[in-house]
Amino acid sequence: MRILCIEDDRELAEILRRGLAEKLHCVEVVHDGLSARHSALTEEYDLILLDLMIPEIDGVAVCRSVREAGRVTPSIMLTARDQVEDRILGLDSGADDYLIKPFAMG
Repeated sequence: MRILCIEDDRELAEILRRGLAEKLHCVEVVHDGLSARHSALTEEYDLILLDLMIPEIDGVAVCRSVREAGRVTPSIMLTARDQVEDRILGLDSGADDYLIKPFAMG
């Protein structure tokens, strides 16, 4: 599976990359919204893991851009924002699921 991981916390991004690579997934990591939007719109992925609070363009805007471009790649938002309103915003932007940090890799 080819996964785009969008996470500005470089330590967490590396943990995610290693954990997914151990499961034999190919993981590309980007750390900001502009790079995320570019990669998501120009490359083919099987899954997008998307932090909500990233520099340049936030995760909601990235997700909306991807959906508005007609991309249907499954997307999971990974974020520390745990309020119901945040979840609604994330899902309404086009995310398929919303996972609150911290989480277990299992």
